[in-house]
Amino acid sequence: MNYNVKHLQIYLIFLCVATFFSCKQAGKPNVDDIKLDIKIERFDQDLYAGKHKKIEETDLLLRKKYNYFYDDYIHRMVGDKSYSDAEILATLYKDQAYTDLNAEADSVFKDMRPIEQELTQTFKYIKYYFPQVKVPKFISFISGFSVQTPIGDGYMGIGLDMFLGKDSKFYRAIVKSVPLYLSRRFTPDYVAPRITETFAREELFPSKDDNHSLLSKMVENGKILYFMDQVLPDNTSDTLKIGYTDKQLEWCKTFEGNIWAYLIENNLLFETDSQKIQMYLTEAPFTPGLGLKNESAPKLGVWIGWQMVRKYMAENPKVTLQELMKEQDPQKILNGAKYKPKM
Repeated sequence: MNYNVKHLQIYLIFLCVATFFSCKQAGKPNVDDIKLDIKIERFDQDLYAGKHKKIEETDLLLRKKYNYFYDDYIHRMVGDKSYSDAEILATLYKDQAYTDLNAEADSVFKDMRPIEQELTQTFKYIKYYFPQVKVPKFISFISGFSVQTPIGDGYMGIGLDMFLGKDSKFYRAIVKSVPLYLSRRFTPDYVAPRITETFAREELFPSKDDNHSLLSKMVENGKILYFMDQVLPDNTSDTLKIGYTDKQLEWCKTFEGNIWAYLIENNLLFETDSQKIQMYLTEAPFTPGLGLKNESAPKLGVWIGWQMVRKYMAENPKVTLQELMKEQDPQKILNGAKYKPKM
């Protein structure tokens, strides 16, 4: 549910053990000297407060304070340029669903400090590895389930209505457009992982158009998840990074060797037909053809790619995170990983 305002791309696309597959480095770097204190700007609250003021006054105040974000919000997230700012604001304020969503978001997100602290620590690590990175402003909003973590000119948005908790009454009402296997991840503890993933995919390591084979996509996604391993707080579970349930993660661990054997036996690693490989990369309730009674986890190519990259970094301890993320040869990662999980 992420989209990049600048690139107009949509992404419907989250216990470590002391083995070669460990998701933690043996001690993360000390980032205490990096000066950063992220604060989330509450556009959602400022917008709702304008409900009791003159529309024109609210429009001017929000445009002055939020600049590019406000324009994107009004004309790309909840409306379009065929309507004026005032018309869109008036329509929002008359909509009972907007009022109800705002009340729910206020209830769930009374205190943003835990999320701010998590993002601060994460972006300190990002700055440590990539000092040139400009940390964006973080702005919370409600868009009626339009977007989750948009990126725009100098900002990253946090769509609070898509992090209300898996049992929110609103998600049952939109199940036709957002199935429950997706909305079960719309919880507050997913905010930092989704922000981190979106920032990595959109700003730091955008996908290469010439990466067509399943292996290249596996490694590309595996590198993103390994990056998340290194920058998210140590207590961030693998389930939050990739978006699995505990049961799905355990299934993958149990049948890792079988998954790998299936990909090899069916000559899928170097397959370039997008229709054939998408089922191993995209969101779904399960992966067809693997597992009994639809109990398999989805996007198994992504998960295997993650384990391959972890193994590669364990086998090549002199390779830095920066060097890994620059590497564009998936065959080098495969060979260097010596990846042969047991069945």
